[in-house]
Amino acid sequence: MSLVKLNEVEEFDNALSNEEKVLIFKNSVTCSISEAAFKELEAFTTDHPESRFFYLNVQDARPLSDYIAETFDVKHESPQALIIRRNNVVWHDSHWRVTSQMLDQKWEEA
Repeated sequence: MSLVKLNEVEEFDNALSNEEKVLIFKNSVTCSISEAAFKELEAFTTDHPESRFFYLNVQDARPLSDYIAETFDVKHESPQALIIRRNNVVWHDSHWRVTSQMLDQKWEEA
């Protein structure tokens, strides 16, 4: 599993420029819903060892979280997952809808 924590805008921009498609997960370390969604993310990434996936903790990286929301015109939520392909958000969802099954489906569609 390759799950990479991002803290800075530059790290996120590098991920976008180096990957054909990117899954980014916004996580809150103080929210039980985020904890459950993060476990779903971990299950999903285990099934895709060939790919790198990215996450950020909103408490540690709020400027990055805001940057993503503003750049892609997607309202900030937490937990939240976004799939970005060629600098376009092709899917995003939040809270209990972030499941391993949904991530797998949307990742394959992207």
